Amino acid sequence: MESRRIVDHISFSEEKMRKNALFDSPHLFYDAYCLLPGQAQKVHSHDGSDKVYFVMRGTGRFTVGDEEEDLTEGNAVIARAGTPHGVRNDSEDQLILLVTMAPRPT
Repeated sequence: MESRRIVDHISFSEEKMRKNALFDSPHLFYDAYCLLPGQAQKVHSHDGSDKVYFVMRGTGRFTVGDEEEDLTEGNAVIARAGTPHGVRNDSEDQLILLVTMAPRPT
């Protein structure tokens, strides 16, 4: 059985948002995204893949399509294939997200 302790994969970079791989396969990926205050993932899209963000710790400002919303711990949001999406940490606290995307982009 493959398993991971998520806390063992939490790390930050002063330079930019850090993506820490938890699981990876030809079909999907499952990462921990770690953002320090002021860091962001720019708005972008994936034509053939859905992405789900789950807020594990902190507050993120999410953009999905034409909508923006602050989401806190315990909330999840989906960006369907082809929909522009991104996240930024406008707070003073660390932001940790669990992110999965399927099918895995090529």
